[in-house]
Amino acid sequence: QVQLEESGGGLVQPEGSLRLSCAPSGRTFSTYAMGWFRQAPGKEREFVATITWSSGITYYDESVKGRFTISGDSAKNTVYLQMNSLRPEDTAVYYCAGRSSGAYGSPKNYYTKKYEYNNWGQGTQVTVSS
Repeated sequence: QVQLEESGGGLVQPEGSLRLSCAPSGRTFSTYAMGWFRQAPGKEREFVATITWSSGITYYDESVKGRFTISGDSAKNTVYLQMNSLRPEDTAVYYCAGRSSGAYGSPKNYYTKKYEYNNWGQGTQVTVSS
């Protein structure tokens, strides 16, 4: 597995925006898909958004659809998450994830389960508060 590194988190007021970035830390590798998950205090880590490089398909959790946009550069295995109209309930540690060779499960159009990713970042804190 390869370590990923997130950046761009911080404190923002409700209805504000933030852009998260994620890139490999160290050696390069190839991914089939990349995604974002988040974990609020006392809660399980949950899926937020994903992009599959070969098809360009993106998929979002209903709670962020229309507010968040995932994009990236497959050649650099870099992924971004543009977050608009942020709400207090979006407060969480946001984790970047990559699905590379050897990951569990068969090829699909998109991947929303934690076990479908075999590369993870350490997370970046996003706090939405006035």
